[in-house]
Amino acid sequence: MLALAPQDLRLDVNALDYLILALYFAVVVGIGFAARRAIRSSSDFFLAGRALPAWITGLAFVSANLGAIEILGMAANGAQYGLMTVHYYWIGAIPAMVFLGIVMMPFYYRSKVHSVPEFLRRRFNPATQLFNAIAFAVAQVLIAGINLYALALVMEALLGWPLWLSVIVSAAIVLAYITLGGLSSAIYNEVMQFFVIIAGLVPVVVLGLIRVGGFEGLGQKVRESVLGDGALHTWSNTATTDNPLGANWIGIVFGLGFVLSFGYWTTNFAEVQRGLSARNTNAARLTPIVAAYPKLLIPVVTVIPGLIALVLFSNLGKDGGPEYNYAIPLLMNEFLPNGVLGVAVTGLLASFMAGMAANISGFNTVFTYDIWKGHVNGEKSDEFYVRLGRIATIGGVVAGIGTAFIAAGFSNIMNYLQALFAFFNAPLFATFIIGLFWKRMTPWAGFWGIIAGTLAAFAVYIPYRAGILDLGTDLNASFVAAGAAFLVDAVISVVITLVTTPKPEEELRGLVYGLTDVDLKDDSIAGDKAWYRSPVILGSGALVLAAAFYLPFL
Repeated sequence: MLALAPQDLRLDVNALDYLILALYFAVVVGIGFAARRAIRSSSDFFLAGRALPAWITGLAFVSANLGAIEILGMAANGAQYGLMTVHYYWIGAIPAMVFLGIVMMPFYYRSKVHSVPEFLRRRFNPATQLFNAIAFAVAQVLIAGINLYALALVMEALLGWPLWLSVIVSAAIVLAYITLGGLSSAIYNEVMQFFVIIAGLVPVVVLGLIRVGGFEGLGQKVRESVLGDGALHTWSNTATTDNPLGANWIGIVFGLGFVLSFGYWTTNFAEVQRGLSARNTNAARLTPIVAAYPKLLIPVVTVIPGLIALVLFSNLGKDGGPEYNYAIPLLMNEFLPNGVLGVAVTGLLASFMAGMAANISGFNTVFTYDIWKGHVNGEKSDEFYVRLGRIATIGGVVAGIGTAFIAAGFSNIMNYLQALFAFFNAPLFATFIIGLFWKRMTPWAGFWGIIAGTLAAFAVYIPYRAGILDLGTDLNASFVAAGAAFLVDAVISVVITLVTTPKPEEELRGLVYGLTDVDLKDDSIAGDKAWYRSPVILGSGALVLAAAFYLPFL
């Protein structure tokens, strides 16, 4: 095993590597200029004109999530917690993505809303919309800051760029192509970025496995590591918390698999927005389901490198050694020659920009439609809102630069991210799912439920961070906080519903399960009835594969 000092992270990049980076930047900005020519209305800017096929929106959906947080964070989790990290994918992401596609996306898409907060206004009231819009905007700026901080940290270590230069360069590139081309530019760049990211990570995995003696050799070395044999199993010892994750099966299934994952994937507008840009209802439903198939395999290029880094670098995550966040860069530094190194660094840059672009494109839409148009001034022209969206994009990027350094307090950025999801997504999911299936739920129940759930998450997590409440690991603390947020939101929503007046059924048509909007027209196109375009069939296939992938690692 190798013990590394921080200076050992520096990569020997040459002119070829920089040329690859420069070409990538040129293509990214070029796509922004090309997309700008198609911007004729606010719908074009914020929702790509609702004209994209499912395979484009599906790849953009998974790429938008495959940002710095996913690449560095999940590799860090792999090194810190072992194979239990795959719970985020197979019991977390996949079921939630399938549920979004089959059940929830038709309500989003056919209601013609621009955002999740706008859906909440129509289902509940303007106060609920405003609270969620502000909470979402804050969350997106904080998460964009994580992407920027992670990029700056890695570029400073790998390329020797100063921290401030790394932040400004990456922010400027994202700002350029979103301001120019809106969501269309973000989506087409995300499709390209997906393949660039994979191309950059696959050589790291292959060469890493060769070094440690393949999967068999990796398993043997992990057993000899500080994590021990528990790092090679997913459900072993989850009746207690005696496992690398420090969580029991209730926290994993309810806190992560249900509340956190469903809360993120079904209500996070940065993801849902990709489905809303699809050309019809069936394409919108297929968007997260198409994305589920590559998502099944993402652990190969995130979790596996984390385990390889664990067994190769003896002081990873320890005092005086590199942070867990450096697992992927350490492997790049160890294995990749020039040229391939340029592709890998470009893949990292692509992941940072894909994640930040999703945050900022979601932020500018919610700020423009749900905060400004909905509650400040809704009487302006369509051209005004496109201009305002571009100004909001600049503001979001600048704010993201300001929040980048909040992430510095976490050696594993995934821990920080999961805490944010517990605060902002878990209570929203409770309000959303109850309101979707219970037509009796009242407008003020939606408003006070979200507020109470958000406060409950803080009430659990802050004492944990202060050392007052012992919840084991940061991730388990986020599971518990999310579960508390969901339960408190649900209880408060029921109580307030019983003492307030519900909306008339006519106002809920198309917004509540079982109340169909009779005015909606069938928007299916030729070929939508084929089995391979069936959301139910394809979604069921993804669920079966997710369950099957667990079998070798129980």
